[in-house]
Amino acid sequence: MATIQHMTLDDLKTFVEQTVDERLSRWLGAFEIVEEPESDANLTWDDVRAAVERHRWTPPPGAKPSLDLLREDRDS
Repeated sequence: MATIQHMTLDDLKTFVEQTVDERLSRWLGAFEIVEEPESDANLTWDDVRAAVERHRWTPPPGAKPSLDLLREDRDS
């Protein structure tokens, strides 16, 4: 890998994006990007429920419960 002084702006941006993505993935876990249907008009109830399940985020183990986060936000 080139040193920073020899990087172009595009190289530096790519490096920063990769580093941030790597650290977020390590902290939050990997996200799976699923192709969605083109039209929402013809979705069945089962399709909608499946889409919700695919997009649901589960916090990592050891994360604070949402009630604790709300209390912290209220008290700050």
